[in-house]
Formats: sequence, structure tokens, C-alpha cells
Amino acid sequence: MKEKDLISVIKNTLNSNYIGDDCAYLKDLDIVITQDSLVEGVHFSLDFITPYQLGYKSVMVNISDISASGAEPKYLTIALSMPKKVTDKNFVEEFYKGAKSACPNGVEIVGGDITGADKVFISVCAIGKTQGRNISSRSNAKIGYKVVVKGEHGTSGAGLKLLLNREKSENKFTKAHLMPKAQVEFGRQIGESVKEEYAMMDTSDGLMDALSTIANNSGVLLDIDFDKVPIDNDIKQFSNWKELVLFGGEDYGIVAVIPARYHTDGTVIGTVKEGLGVDLKIDCNSFHYSQKDVEEKIFNHFTNGD
Repeated sequence: MKEKDLISVIKNTLNSNYIGDDCAYLKDLDIVITQDSLVEGVHFSLDFITPYQLGYKSVMVNISDISASGAEPKYLTIALSMPKKVTDKNFVEEFYKGAKSACPNGVEIVGGDITGADKVFISVCAIGKTQGRNISSRSNAKIGYKVVVKGEHGTSGAGLKLLLNREKSENKFTKAHLMPKAQVEFGRQIGESVKEEYAMMDTSDGLMDALSTIANNSGVLLDIDFDKVPIDNDIKQFSNWKELVLFGGEDYGIVAVIPARYHTDGTVIGTVKEGLGVDLKIDCNSFHYSQKDVEEKIFNHFTNGD
């Protein structure tokens, strides 16, 4: 069973209106809240990530979710579980130095938990303020809206490929994978300026995953021009670079689907039309991707992990 199928089971079992987006919008409290976990052997390997980088990335992936909701990141708690082999002062100190360095101005780590385990396990809870912000939903894309992307895509996937091939020297691709940067400013720009309903999410599970999720949750068709997707041109050295751009994941860019009249510093890569799914123009051809087509290509924790 895929991750999204299990989320549907949980949502239906709890009969919750909050579950579905990366952040739950608690309107009565004026906050959004999210939680992400990173598991050794599934999300990272200690063979090629340092404790500092691990702490940094653990925080940044949650900052990304808050920013992609349109809210302002504010507070985090971190649960860190470790086996005896890495339980020492240096590991913990470096981990939390990295976590602190990932916090933008005004963001603070305020607590958490620390326990023993058979492998390193991190779970981060992040809270964002919603005052003065219009909060997004994956189901709010509408016909006539434009599709805007912020951040390069494929770079992190290329970095992971190099790391798995035992690349020793740090370069821009490995750095993008190990120490990503959330699009905090772009999230603020959209959250403060767009007054109508809109859709937005980060690209942590891949650009096509974000596009497909928004399209199918909103019941619309996203018409996308691959040539307009922001990339680092050096990615073309990889034989499968187009797959990395579309499905690589962990770039932590943002896809925003907003009314056409709004101007942003993002890149417009498409429009919203009547239909369902994603139409992708690439190499002078057009391909249609259903939700099933995309889910068969993206990482699935319950088939790809240990």
C-alpha cells in the first residue's frame, strides 16, 4: 500500500477535515502545524551526512512545509532517537548546531525529546503564524490560474545520485541534497499578496508529485511546459536529467497555483485548464500524466525503503 493510500485510511478513520495538506490550518488558534520524520536507512545514511547536516536538513524540511502553506514559520520541537553507537556529546551538539543554523530569523526551537533507539530517528513538529497571511490548500487551483515555480529542480536528486555512487568531494549537487534551502520569502510573498483562494505546496516529493497532487485534489488539469522549469544547466551532464527534474524530489522548491493577475518573482511554467491531471510539453511532444502515472514513479516509503 502506498503512503497516500495510508493517509486516506487515517483521514477516513479519524473523520478529520484537517488531514490532507502538509500543514493543518487551525483557524481558531491562528496557526498551522506540521510534522515530518527522518529515518536512518530510509531518508538518509550516516555514511554521507554529518550530524550538523542532518540537524540542518531535519529543520529545513519542516520550515519548507510551513512556508508552502503561506504561513510564517515560528516554533519547532525536535524528537531525536539514537542508538548507542552514535550517542555522544559531539553528535548531539553538532546535530543541534545544524538545526539552529537552519532557523530563519524569528524561528526558535523550543523543546522536544531525546531517547534511545536501534537507529537514528528524527521527528520535527513545526508551527507557523497565520496572521496577515492567506493560507493555501492543495484543492484550491482553479481554471484560468497560472502555475508558478520557485527554486531549481533536479539538483537534489542529482546530488543523491552522486552520493550513492560514493562521490567524495562536495559540490553544488551534493550540497543541494544535504543542505537544502526552503523558499521562505516566496511563501511569504504569496501568503501576504494573494487574496483569493489558491493552491501551493513544496516539491519535497518531486515536482511532478506536487503538480499532480494539486491537479487531482482540485479536479483540474495543469498544462505544463517543461522547458520553462528552472534548472541548473549543469544537470544536463546526467543521462537521466529530465527524470531527475520531474521526479527527483527533495528540492524543496514551491509550486503555487494562483490567479493570473498576481506578479511574483517565481517562474510561470503553465496554466490551469478544464480536465484532470497533468499535461506535460517536453521535447516538442505532449504527454498526459494521471495520478496513477505519477505515483508509480515517485518514491514510496513502503516499497522503496528498508
